[in-house]
Amino acid sequence: MERIVVTGASRGIGRAIAVRLASAGRELILHGRAADALAVTAAAVEARGATVRVVTGDLTVPADVDRLVDVAAAGAVDVLVNNAGSAVVKPLAEVGLEEWERSLALNVTAPFLLVRGLLPRLAAGSSVVNWMSVAARRGFPGWSAYCAAKFALEGFSQSLREEVRGRGIRVINVYPSATDSGLWDGVAGDWPRERMLDPGRVAAAVAFALEQPPSVLVESIELGHVSGSL
Repeated sequence: MERIVVTGASRGIGRAIAVRLASAGRELILHGRAADALAVTAAAVEARGATVRVVTGDLTVPADVDRLVDVAAAGAVDVLVNNAGSAVVKPLAEVGLEEWERSLALNVTAPFLLVRGLLPRLAAGSSVVNWMSVAARRGFPGWSAYCAAKFALEGFSQSLREEVRGRGIRVINVYPSATDSGLWDGVAGDWPRERMLDPGRVAAAVAFALEQPPSVLVESIELGHVSGSL
């Protein structure tokens, strides 16, 4: 049975990816912080014929990361999707140290710990999908903590790809522009959500990359709205 781990699967992009990848013969291990929302995702995944295991917890807490690793490491892992993330959006002078450290912990340290913990379970033909955002390539005013974390994840991903290339493991980086998800509910400002990407379209791009033969690596997927950046 093919086994897929998706973090941040409670809602938005993570839920869309989990549902898109769900099918008979697959087991999805879904992680999220909100048990109720995660249960909705799990039900949608099961409706498509996949089996499900759910793990709740806070990936900024190393012990919670370890618990997810323990569950996932019960067998081989075919796909690890590092989707969980958060954004601190405010002027640099207003960013607190705790907010800065939490952004790095969730967006950088958690993927590092998950990959390191599950690497023995990743065989030739398996894939690691890292959620980058266009903020991994370009700085935006008011997004310093988020951009710093994503730039760091970019460096980690590039190095990881070269380390595991010889083992036949693919590292796929996804760079979506603004996507209509719950992240924006807590961001001040009048954002044109009608011009944002739909999570389902982003999930379709991830599925396309994973559906390629094991010898084919789609290293980078950049998606945006045809009208340009917000």
